[in-house]
Amino acid sequence: MPRPLLLASASTIRLQLLRNAGIEATAQPARIDEDSIRLALQAEAAKPREIADALAEMKARKLADKHTTALVLGCDQILAFQGKVYGKPETPTEARAQLGTFRGQTHQLISALVLYDEGKPIWRHISEASLTMRSVSYAYLDDYISRNWPALQHCVGVYKLEEEGVRLFSQINGDYFTILGLPLLPLIGYLGTRGFIAT
Repeated sequence: MPRPLLLASASTIRLQLLRNAGIEATAQPARIDEDSIRLALQAEAAKPREIADALAEMKARKLADKHTTALVLGCDQILAFQGKVYGKPETPTEARAQLGTFRGQTHQLISALVLYDEGKPIWRHISEASLTMRSVSYAYLDDYISRNWPALQHCVGVYKLEEEGVRLFSQINGDYFTILGLPLLPLIGYLGTRGFIAT
């Protein structure tokens, strides 16, 4: 029998993707100190994939501890560029600096999912996409940030590919859903295999 999913995320796009796919889901953000955890993992020389996976698991576990009978999905996305991990920008100035760094270069978005059932992890998935940014002008970047702030404040990479952010790119390799932060096809496959959703 299909079971509702508890999404440990504040991301409106993730919840929308699940609901658009016909998956019954509700969102409840898991309050963890992502910045401190990410910095601690980086200090231990953890790879970007390991950081994304660890954060997704911590979010899922936090909600699973409170909702012990629920099916809980934790998600996280990391941007990696030339060995450095980037977080969400806090100010337009920081957003401009990040986008300026990525101009004409290729960076990676890594999305991790961890699924808990009845308080225990039962499945995990990590996928990666590579995005090459155009050498857009700084004048355009300033206008882009001005038009789209503060929504960009909640985006790893300072763009929404499903909106104007697509204009920043010349080439993309990888799954569209991975870029949006929810690798949907592997998740649907697993949920269907386990009978959590109808197939």
